[in-house]
Amino acid sequence: MAQVIVVGGGLAGLSAAHTLLERGANVLLLDKQGFIGGNSTKATSGINGAGTQSQQDLGIIDSARTFFDDTKKSARDLARDDLIRVLTGRSGDAVNWLQNKFGLDLSKVARLGGHSQPRTHRGDAQFPGMVITYAQMERLEDLAVSDPERVKIYKKSRVVKLLKDESGGVIGVEYTRNGKNETAYGPVVLATGGYASDFTETSLIKKYRPEYYDLPTTNGEHATGDGHKLAIATGASGIDFEKVQVHPTGLVDPKEPDSKVKFLAAEALRGVGGLILDNQGKRFVDELQHRDFVTGKMWENGKTPIRLVLNSAAAKQMEWHAKHYVGRGLMKKFETGEEFAKEIGIPASQLKKTFDDYNAGVKAGKDAYGRKFFSPGEWTLNDSFYVAIITPVLHYTMGGVEIDPEARIIDTNGKPIPGLFAAGEIAGGVHGANRLGGSSLLGCVVFGRVSGDTAASYLLQQTTAAVAKAGGRLGAIGGHLEASKPAAAAAAPAAAPAEASGSEGAYTLADVAKHNTKDDVWVVVNGQVLDVTSFLPDHPGGEKAILLYAGRDATDEFNMLHDPKVIPRYAPDAVIGNLKK
Repeated sequence: MAQVIVVGGGLAGLSAAHTLLERGANVLLLDKQGFIGGNSTKATSGINGAGTQSQQDLGIIDSARTFFDDTKKSARDLARDDLIRVLTGRSGDAVNWLQNKFGLDLSKVARLGGHSQPRTHRGDAQFPGMVITYAQMERLEDLAVSDPERVKIYKKSRVVKLLKDESGGVIGVEYTRNGKNETAYGPVVLATGGYASDFTETSLIKKYRPEYYDLPTTNGEHATGDGHKLAIATGASGIDFEKVQVHPTGLVDPKEPDSKVKFLAAEALRGVGGLILDNQGKRFVDELQHRDFVTGKMWENGKTPIRLVLNSAAAKQMEWHAKHYVGRGLMKKFETGEEFAKEIGIPASQLKKTFDDYNAGVKAGKDAYGRKFFSPGEWTLNDSFYVAIITPVLHYTMGGVEIDPEARIIDTNGKPIPGLFAAGEIAGGVHGANRLGGSSLLGCVVFGRVSGDTAASYLLQQTTAAVAKAGGRLGAIGGHLEASKPAAAAAAPAAAPAEASGSEGAYTLADVAKHNTKDDVWVVVNGQVLDVTSFLPDHPGGEKAILLYAGRDATDEFNMLHDPKVIPRYAPDAVIGNLKK
């Protein structure tokens, strides 16, 4: 069967897979994790798009040209214009595609740091990265069930080598699965993410930015630059590996302040009016500046701990996030400014002066730090506040393998490597020295679609050439490419699996509470008791997200993040019984 191999099951790989299916190609998706989704599921602010239907509905005037200029400025003129044009020029279509094809709500539009217009799209009550990725993931998994000849998904399958023919073209991969070495043939799309958790012996962080090696990270442990290393070993050209983004707002868990992996505070928290204060309760930066600028000012200020603060108006706009962070112990709510000032250890009058100075800047249209965009409403001590301690964290790697505007990977001689494509964070040169907030999901979708288009065309060319060589007998090569018949229309999604009933056992909360360690962890979700010990390594949000609720009822937190069908779909064997009433 003629197929394209997609390596990596995050949003870039999923977008490539769906595009390939639309173009009539068959797909084999390989992911080294036990649960596909990758870092895309953690994206908290939204996806950028210029000229979208949502912007038009809200009366927002924006264009691909304006978005191009903002991206170029953020990139410090180090990104490639041809790649920025693809990213920004196809951004509106990418957002509309997600809404139309997957029925997603992306009707809310915010302005993040570095953007001259509101263009970061999200829905109402969920982390947009999770919603967007899960929608594609579930659709692809349904197709793998309803039409397994068209779609195959192999999890816990690590690619160890790219296979090449005599001419230097990539013709497949070697990978390990279930303890065995396997081989698959076809063009390859690498969508393996970045290297911001690369603390291995061959660490790209240590090699190119050793001064960042000891920083915490927001990335899952899978982000170790596997695809980069595979491509470079195959002759690919690398670009901008030293361009590593340090995000200013990693959330510090007071119980584990030195934890290597941090949760990320959504950039939208600053977009809706959140302020950054030092340990004296003073502002020192325009909160809507580029990430690297804000990070630099935090290091320059040095008065730690530094806090991200939301007043009631800002918290109301991001209510779901605020409650989520409070539930995880990463944010604290104060009923008054006096309470907050006491927590910091400063006079309330000092905090009031900070607020008064900010309010004066709002009225003037510009403050002492150059901030020009403000959220409506005054900051006063007579208000409630959501507060988190923040620290700079490794977040995104702008460097990667070099690609052209068609997502073909370029070799060290400046030529495309036949049969090898890239999408998402692995692709270098798109964001230059600094990526704009909201452009990570966008890069995944845009270049996922571009790589899918290009790989499908390449496969069709190769299949046609092979058919011609075989005397017009398609069966001679086992080919199957129906470019005129989109796969999405050819295969109806399978029905969601029925909910697992679990065993007949019934347990009390006291029973569950006994199982509260990493080696033995039970949780309660919607009246069901789950033993999630073996699921910990596969959880896309990381082990810590589950361990916070070990031995407890996690229903409220679970329902904030997940659709009820997640358990029967992805962890049916974890259900061991019901909660005794």
